[in-house]
Amino acid sequence: MIDALRMHVEPELRGAPMLLAFEGWNDAGEAASSAVRYVEDAIRAVPLAEIDCEEFFDFTVRRPAVRLSESGARVIEWPMARFRYGLLDSTRELVTGVGSEPHLRWRGFCDLMAGLVGRLRVERVVMLGAFLADVVYSRPVHVSGFSNSPELLEELGVAPSTYQGPTGIVGVLTERLQRDGVEVLTFWAGLPHYISAVPNPRGALALIQKLSECIDVKLDLEPLRREAAAFEERISALVASDPELTEYVRQLKRREFAQ
Repeated sequence: MIDALRMHVEPELRGAPMLLAFEGWNDAGEAASSAVRYVEDAIRAVPLAEIDCEEFFDFTVRRPAVRLSESGARVIEWPMARFRYGLLDSTRELVTGVGSEPHLRWRGFCDLMAGLVGRLRVERVVMLGAFLADVVYSRPVHVSGFSNSPELLEELGVAPSTYQGPTGIVGVLTERLQRDGVEVLTFWAGLPHYISAVPNPRGALALIQKLSECIDVKLDLEPLRREAAAFEERISALVASDPELTEYVRQLKRREFAQ
């Protein structure tokens, strides 16, 4: 497991925050992973490191993929947790990471993650997630969160999460990093459970907007706003064409109004 973490470069970072998302249970509508990838593209992030998932995956659950290279050779692509970094501005970097939630040895995986955080001297880790909820699809996406510095959530206008129950790798890694004295924030987007279309750009947009406030970064969100508006139009048409779904949404609106 020591060799599972592979560094491509060893940059001299200056207190860079780290942004993470994990595909799967923590990533309804692929909103969280889409948000991180959007940020990576915006800051032109380059490869930094990866965690080989041989120790942490059941490949009968998440299978590797085969593709053809430019020369026509068959290439196997294995699931990896991949990390990148780029400039937020002339004086600040951001480390990003996207990977699938591991199936096995979560504590060992979190040890590797904590080691990477320490190696890069990261002082703040922001993790994004999304979950399915009884919410009206056309309302602004509600973002809740957790932090071991609760005043940060208050400054950002983010309602603290009161969830108790089964957790994913985000919850486990949050607890692990807290023990190391790392400042951790998690942002969770609540998405309508009756909409199965993915990716959900409305969720990604809501998460990035909170992230932008959290780390004080200006990103061009106009392309994502257009994508989110087009997505909402498609969902509105879908709901309007299904009488049962239309009635269900009406009931959700009544329930929301009564609260």
